[in-house]
Amino acid sequence: MIQNLFDRALKLAYESSRTLAHKGLRKRKSMRIKRSSRSAFTLVEIMIVVAIIGLLAAIAIPNLVTARKKAQRQACISTLKAIDGAKANWALDMKKSDADVPTEADLFGSDKYIETKPTCPAGGTYTLGAVREKPTCSVPEHALPQ
Repeated sequence: MIQNLFDRALKLAYESSRTLAHKGLRKRKSMRIKRSSRSAFTLVEIMIVVAIIGLLAAIAIPNLVTARKKAQRQACISTLKAIDGAKANWALDMKKSDADVPTEADLFGSDKYIETKPTCPAGGTYTLGAVREKPTCSVPEHALPQ
């Protein structure tokens, strides 16, 4: 009996809604999920991106440090070669022997063999030494090959 009443009520509601909808009198009410026209990233997505950036930084930073040290070493060795050449030219021009030691004023200056006094990129200092000796840098890894 209750089932009969329920079925009749459902049928009546269905027919009346069709009639109203057909006549354009019924307002359509439906449950819709409101969607914003703005799109945004979720917290999880942002955390994943930050984690990926952190991972890439952890890989890249040690490589950058190694590359920087290698570049400083190469620049210093290049400078040591230039100083060695300047010492040899000074000895030839001034008719000096291999035992003579040039001063900085002999090698560096606007009218000398090297225009400005070079500095080590890693902060080391250069020792000129005698003409027959290779110039040296105070940083141990920066040395001319023998």
